[in-house]
Amino acid sequence: MSATVLVIDDEPPIRKLLRMGLSTQGYTILEAPDGRTALDVLKREGADLVILDLGLPDMRGHDLLKAIRSAHPDLPVVVLSSRDDEGGKVEALDLGADDYVTKPFGMAELLARLRAALRHQLATQGERPIFRVEGLMVDLVRRIVRVNDAEVKLTPREYDFLRVLVNHAGKVLTHAQLMQAVSTSSDPQYLRVYMRQLRQKLEADPERPRLLLTETGVGYRLRAPDAP
Repeated sequence: MSATVLVIDDEPPIRKLLRMGLSTQGYTILEAPDGRTALDVLKREGADLVILDLGLPDMRGHDLLKAIRSAHPDLPVVVLSSRDDEGGKVEALDLGADDYVTKPFGMAELLARLRAALRHQLATQGERPIFRVEGLMVDLVRRIVRVNDAEVKLTPREYDFLRVLVNHAGKVLTHAQLMQAVSTSSDPQYLRVYMRQLRQKLEADPERPRLLLTETGVGYRLRAPDAP
């Protein structure tokens, strides 16, 4: 499952360029041509990272950045702007932008800045960018899951469950904690279905799991990570 990036820019050619460049790297792209649309998209669909152009038609880019920071304090924001004046850059960084890239820009550099912003977010939340246990590898920056070096495709909900377990690896999570963490049905039967699907994809022998362990009557536990 790819990270979702919201591109906020009023120039269709720039949005197209970013859509093409980012999608080839596995990112899922959402787009907004103005500030109000951007806030609505974030409220309805959410995102893992925002690319923000400061020159928007309906509001000042710095004001939109302030609104995003207020509603989503941990959401990484990379400003992409044709403005290279020091005052505008300092203001954006002071308002909480994670990085500032000026137009014209190189796609390779922008991708590196995005990865750095995502890694920083994970670090501040106490998450490991790369999780490994036995043959399982979960890259929390790129949202890539591999088993014995072979990439495994998970559904969005399966990945949500796995990420929660990764973040608490070695600890037992109750059924209620897991269901609450992914904001889904309170019926534990749904959890059993998702866990069975994850075991089918991640375990060598799903009937005798070694990674996704059941704590009878309580919940589930992901084996602790391998020592670094």
